Amino acid sequence: MRPIALGYIIVSAPDLADWSEYATGQLGLQRIDRSARTLAFRMDDRKQRVVVEADGGSTISAYGWEMADADALEALAARVEDAGIAVARAQRALCDARFVKDMVLFTDPGGNRVEVFHGPMIASDPFVPSRNIAGFRTGALGLGHAVLNSTNVKPLIAFYRDVMQFGVSDYYDQPFTGCFFHVNPRHHSFAIFEHDRDLVHHVMMEYFAMDDMGHGWDIAQVNERVAVTLGRHAGDDVLSFYTWTPSKFMIESGWGGKVIDPDTWEAGERAIGPSIWGHDRLWMPDDRRKVARDMMLKAAELGYRRKVNVLDGNYKLMPGGSPDDGEYVRDSADDAGKFSDERDAAE
Repeated sequence: MRPIALGYIIVSAPDLADWSEYATGQLGLQRIDRSARTLAFRMDDRKQRVVVEADGGSTISAYGWEMADADALEALAARVEDAGIAVARAQRALCDARFVKDMVLFTDPGGNRVEVFHGPMIASDPFVPSRNIAGFRTGALGLGHAVLNSTNVKPLIAFYRDVMQFGVSDYYDQPFTGCFFHVNPRHHSFAIFEHDRDLVHHVMMEYFAMDDMGHGWDIAQVNERVAVTLGRHAGDDVLSFYTWTPSKFMIESGWGGKVIDPDTWEAGERAIGPSIWGHDRLWMPDDRRKVARDMMLKAAELGYRRKVNVLDGNYKLMPGGSPDDGEYVRDSADDAGKFSDERDAAE
């Protein structure tokens, strides 16, 4: 049994004021006052999804993974212990602070604190966003996804694949090594990137409305928070941009993520790399940034394109038609092989 969703994150921050302005004004989360040193934020019917603690740090200090029930929680705890990792039962006070029925705690091979829980509490009052948005795509898909940078990806990949039993969605090795995992129909709820430092890369939050994501893009540019420009990913099809949080990691604001069937999905190499177009990674060293740009130019040359993933009620069907799937969509295994062969020849 594996987790069913990323339930929440606990953030370490040097200052609550910066996070309050960012989470409400940029992201649109609903602020819930907790204490002089703690803030909490809602993004749906859950009591909280993001907790920020002013402890002087700049990271995600804990990842909350949701289990289906108590039996699933116990089974996962036993599997982690069998892997040689110490597991602790959370005290009642911590469970109450997290608004969950029960929880176990441990540290993954990369030193990240993992909180596995079941029985999240639902709020009695409706979610009220702090800016005018239609809301976030959560529910059974969870908060979104989280991505870690690691200097030693192999033990982490093995732990989350074999012990946590996350399903591998896809992977690539350029412009950096990345491995993506699913726990529910969201294409990925977790990913690991190879890096020269161990730190948080980003968390993705997905909006229901494309224009709500677009308004956030405008706000980010005005406030000079852009970390990665607007673009479209090649794995989950998400249209998105990234901003810097006050805790020095990024939040990806996305729209239009695809869903998969976890029972039948087959992992494969994503030879095209991270993105179909856009997503200029302003944080990346110039040499790696050039590799990423060259890959996107090659994708343009080969005509990579995908249909847009929409939900009932958020599209209007236009008259006329588009070319058949064989011409409109360029995303087959043959195309990926061609891309990989040409990339290797260029290197």
